[in-house]
Amino acid sequence: MTGSSTKDDARMMTMPVNRFQDRLGKRCLITMEVNPPKGIDLTDILDSVDRVRDVVDAINVTDGSGAIMRACSLAVATAVLDAGIDPILQMTCRDRNRLALQADLLGAAILGIRNLLLLTGDDPKAGDHPEAKPVFDINSAALMHVASGLTQGQDMAGKPLAGSPSFCIGAAADPGAKDLDVELQKFQAKVAGGAQFFQTQAVFDAVPLQQFMARAKPFGKPVLAGILLVKSAKMARYMNEHVWGIHVPEPLITRFEQAGDQRAECVKVTAELIRAVKDIADGIHLYALGWEDLIPDILKESGVAH
Repeated sequence: MTGSSTKDDARMMTMPVNRFQDRLGKRCLITMEVNPPKGIDLTDILDSVDRVRDVVDAINVTDGSGAIMRACSLAVATAVLDAGIDPILQMTCRDRNRLALQADLLGAAILGIRNLLLLTGDDPKAGDHPEAKPVFDINSAALMHVASGLTQGQDMAGKPLAGSPSFCIGAAADPGAKDLDVELQKFQAKVAGGAQFFQTQAVFDAVPLQQFMARAKPFGKPVLAGILLVKSAKMARYMNEHVWGIHVPEPLITRFEQAGDQRAECVKVTAELIRAVKDIADGIHLYALGWEDLIPDILKESGVAH
């Protein structure tokens, strides 16, 4: 059997969900991400789903982002799906070997989750359990090959499956990479592994994104530009110093230093960034960082609200 599982069909009959994959390449896609709680209370996440259900196409559920221990992303992604929005399940190679990764992929399919963002994962030394032992049995490009193989009815060892899943496989990209040639080699390897769409690291300048997209477009895979909600000058400087792949420009930091209302400035700045990149990329991926309640206002001001 190929395609969605019986469980998936049953879920869709009780909770209609517009499928992210069906919209790929057909419109300016808008996604955002949420972090699972450090605990079991899903109130904030379900509140976020309610706020954005009419303005985003899917919600990423992170998998131990920053190597911080949080609730299982698979469980939270299932809750997002049950609440009526298509989730994008993030899965990292950091914590599981190839047996566990394949098991979780199949488990996701059984629960009706089709969209994946497959990542290598942050080193545990950067997180809140620095003594944890990393696995890194395979990397993200290899995991994409694995997920693609599962959809074709066999596991990584070439053994047949009793029913195969249907996945929409996503990958990360970094338009601001210091060596764009190396980044495009990684991009090509991920496409070869089965990547069907990309979400980028945070973009603060349209020029590097334009240069990246000029070389990525021929691969024919939708790329969603990452836009991070800056909350304050202090936060921006901290990220510049401690978060890999983030560089908030000094003029933008100055704006927050001079702003009286940080949330209002966040809406203005984020909307400006979206307007600057929306015609360059194929969509927008928002890193809300706890300010998910601002997403509707940001999208309205930027002019990309559905």
